[in-house]
Amino acid sequence: MNPSADQRPLTDWLPLSIKDASKRGWEEFDVILISGDAYVDHPAFGTAVIGRIIEDEGLKVGIVAQPNWQDDLRDFKKLGKPKLFFGITAGCMDSMVNHYTANKRLRSTDAYTAGGKSGFRPDYATTVYSNILKDLFPDTPVLIGGIEASLRRVTHYDYWKDELMPSILFDSRADALVYGMGDQPLRDALRLLKKGVPFEHLKTIKQFAFLQEKSNDLPKVKNWNTIALASHEDCLNDKLKYAANFKVVEVESNKWQANRITQDIGDQILVINPPYKTMVEKEIDASFDLPYTREPHPKYKKRGNIPAYDMIKFSVNMHRGCFGGCSFCTISAHQGKFIASRSEKSILSEVHKVTAHPDFKGYISDLGGPSANMYKMKGKVESICERCVSPSCIHPVICNNLDTSHKPMTQLYKKVDALPAVKKAFVGSGIRYDLLVDDFNKNNEDGNHDEYIEQVITRHVSGRLKVAPEHTSDKTLKVMRKPSFKYFHKFKEKYDKISAEKGINQQLVPYFISSHPGCDEVDMANLAAETKDMGFQLEQVQDFTPTPMTVATVIYYAGVHPYTLKPVETVKTKEEKQDQNKFFFWYKKENRSWIKKKLTKANRPDLLEKLIEPEVKKEMPAWLEKRRKNQS
Repeated sequence: MNPSADQRPLTDWLPLSIKDASKRGWEEFDVILISGDAYVDHPAFGTAVIGRIIEDEGLKVGIVAQPNWQDDLRDFKKLGKPKLFFGITAGCMDSMVNHYTANKRLRSTDAYTAGGKSGFRPDYATTVYSNILKDLFPDTPVLIGGIEASLRRVTHYDYWKDELMPSILFDSRADALVYGMGDQPLRDALRLLKKGVPFEHLKTIKQFAFLQEKSNDLPKVKNWNTIALASHEDCLNDKLKYAANFKVVEVESNKWQANRITQDIGDQILVINPPYKTMVEKEIDASFDLPYTREPHPKYKKRGNIPAYDMIKFSVNMHRGCFGGCSFCTISAHQGKFIASRSEKSILSEVHKVTAHPDFKGYISDLGGPSANMYKMKGKVESICERCVSPSCIHPVICNNLDTSHKPMTQLYKKVDALPAVKKAFVGSGIRYDLLVDDFNKNNEDGNHDEYIEQVITRHVSGRLKVAPEHTSDKTLKVMRKPSFKYFHKFKEKYDKISAEKGINQQLVPYFISSHPGCDEVDMANLAAETKDMGFQLEQVQDFTPTPMTVATVIYYAGVHPYTLKPVETVKTKEEKQDQNKFFFWYKKENRSWIKKKLTKANRPDLLEKLIEPEVKKEMPAWLEKRRKNQS
């Protein structure tokens, strides 16, 4: 059994103070990381991963977690000046998504803060932190990364300001940006810095972005071609140019042999180097096998639990990436569409660490990934993937070159199940149900899909299985890059059949989105009616939030699809968004008269009848009817 956090020496964690560093015999740091999250030393938290990689490269790293940006800025100075650079991340979420609901209402909690308390990071955290450091330490390089920086690396629409913003490099004054998963670019950068290469010369590392004067020549790299985007100023003046830019960025972000991208911003030029090829097994294992304590730093003990940690405390992530390409999702934009899968050895090693935790009661909360059932899936012929420019491997149809075998997952689940310390290992992260529907995914000759879903239903569901059809309207689903709702019906039939055969009663929980581009009120009413007919009373629903670097956000702002530049109907006002969301809750009394009014106006008595059963007219007693007649 592993020691508890109380029994571990403080040196098991990366230093948060000079006192922590002195226990390691350090007087200064090579790299100092600034994070908007509390420090949790676990591979699910980006700051921990980056910190451990820096440590693994033989460098001294310190962390300033959730510094106070509103006082005399002592938190930014407490570790001193690093020898190499400051690294900044807003945390595991974009700070604006972390702070505000889809209706721009301030959230009262923060899952990445001790005690779940809000107010421990600023809006636009990456930009705020970077500007503070550039003022305090003007000669020290600042490298920004994480999801906030990654998805704001080029001209982007900001929903909370309701305006187009330039690359975050411009407003933050940072020296460079790492986009996507930082493991590979960071190791290459650190190795060059250790050799004495100045930070300002790190211009040819993949997944790096930086600003330079227009008059300067672009760094020369053999076999790199360059694509120039419409300038930031052109985007401000022409929404179509902004939309067209997005297509280029998305395509190049998901190519194996991608091009370098440039964009003019005022008298500067933004340079975005091409991405690395997806990590191979050995590389991703190296990131997950680092010596994490898997615990929050002891300093938070008296401040309360960190909700995000509690959620994943006994979970294991099997892979990164997602080839779904859903138009509202940022996973592929940040992690890439190609799957980076860990080895069985690495996963089982982490499972053993989880089971050795003193608080472990026998239940693994999640054995999954961004989409739980994409582990080990890749192209059958690699050369075909090398030429691919599609943002999705499964939309509008499943690529013939995609190996969708679920056998590696089924075998791994069985190995985890066989461990004496594991009572149950749940798949809690949600699965792509369309990969398990024979009519949609015809690659099921050996029955591996059926074997997988039976294994999941009988062994790995904790009362409810989460799936995400997202909508019922085919026109909306097309915009979402999701399959027709008819395939959800097919999946439910299979799910119900297996459940009945095994005598299991577990809830199937579908997720849906309202006010998504391409969706109108009638579409929402249809969604409500169809799901009601299927026996669902929806709870797991969300209102579409436009986040940077998604197709749906481009449509929301520009009014056109970035791939066709043709108009797409989109609701935008707070009232319109709330109205669509109300249809989810047809069963609430306070919504009945509103729904009746809306569907009467839309001339849809059929939907009205489905959602609100006609009131049974009670017969009036004869004496009362006679009295009413006399009174009239």
